[in-house]
Amino acid sequence: MPRRVLIVVFPGFQLLDMAGPADVFGTADLLGGGYRVEVVAVGAGAVPAGNGVVVTAGALGEVAGPVDTLLVAGGMSVPGQLADRELVEGIARVAGTARRVASVCNGAFLLAEAGLLDHRRATTHWLAAGELASRYACVEVDADPLYIEDGDVWTSAGVLSGVDLALALVARDHGHAMARDVARGLVVYLHRPGGQSQFSTPMRAMTPRSEPLRELQAYIDANPAADLSVPALAARAGMSERHFSRVFTQQTGLSPGRYVERSRADAARRLLEVTDHPLDTVARESGLGTAETLYRVFRRHWRISPGDHRRRFQSKEK
Repeated sequence: MPRRVLIVVFPGFQLLDMAGPADVFGTADLLGGGYRVEVVAVGAGAVPAGNGVVVTAGALGEVAGPVDTLLVAGGMSVPGQLADRELVEGIARVAGTARRVASVCNGAFLLAEAGLLDHRRATTHWLAAGELASRYACVEVDADPLYIEDGDVWTSAGVLSGVDLALALVARDHGHAMARDVARGLVVYLHRPGGQSQFSTPMRAMTPRSEPLRELQAYIDANPAADLSVPALAARAGMSERHFSRVFTQQTGLSPGRYVERSRADAARRLLEVTDHPLDTVARESGLGTAETLYRVFRRHWRISPGDHRRRFQSKEK
C-alpha cells in the first residue's frame, strides 16, 4: 500500500508550502518510495492560493481510512483561518489517525490551535515565531531551526524549508540515499539538516550602515582562516579596538567574536557538504583550528556532530 500523504490547504495558502513537499513525495514515489499525495480543504473543489493559482482539493471532512502523513500548509491568510472550527477540528480529527503530522511555515499556528503542539518543541517562520510563542504559551517555540521533529509531530520554517522537511521525512522512511536522489532529481542544491539555522551568518546580522564595516563583513565571510581577532579586524577597519567592537556590535547586532564564530561555522558546514577533507583540515580551513573546536562549535550551532552531518547530507556532486 502506498503511503498516503494529505496536504491541507485553505483560501490564501502559500503555494510553495503545498507544491514543494508534493513534488518531493511525488519524485520519491517515482523512485519506488510508494507515496500518494492528496490535497484537501474544508470544502471540496477549487481553492485559490495567495498568488492566485487555483488548485483542486478533496474534502477534509470526508477523509477516511489510514493516513501516513498529514501536512498543513501556511500562508498569509492563516490568522483568519484560526477561527474556522471546521478546518481546525478537521485537522485534529485526521491527525488522530495519522502516523505523523507536519506543518510548513505558519501552518504551525493551525497545529497549535488544534492542540497538536501542546508541550512540544516547534518552529515556524522567524517573523511569526514571537506571535506563536505568545499566543500558545504551552508550545516551546524555537525560531532558529529549519525544521524540528518532536515525537510524531514535525514543524518547519518559511516556505522552502518545507522541501527540507519533506526530504527529511523521505529519509526517515527510506534512508538518506533516496532523499539525496530526490534532491538531485529536483535540482535542489542540498538536503539541509533540521538543526541548520534559518539564517546564514550575514542574514542573522544587520547590514552595517558604514561602508568600511560592510566591506569588513564580506572579508570575514570570504576569509574564515585569516586572522579575525578583534585587534586584526580593528586595524583593518582603521579603528581602535574598543571603538571597533562597540561600532561593529551596534551596527550588526552581533559582537565581532560571535559574528566570526558563526561565519566560520557556516564555512565548516559548506566544506563538510562539498569536500572529503578530514575533519582536521575542515577545522583548519574554516578557521576553527582543531577538530575538537569544530565539533564543539558544530554541536552548538546545529545540534549535530560534523561527522554525522557529512554522512547524512554530503552532496554527491563535489
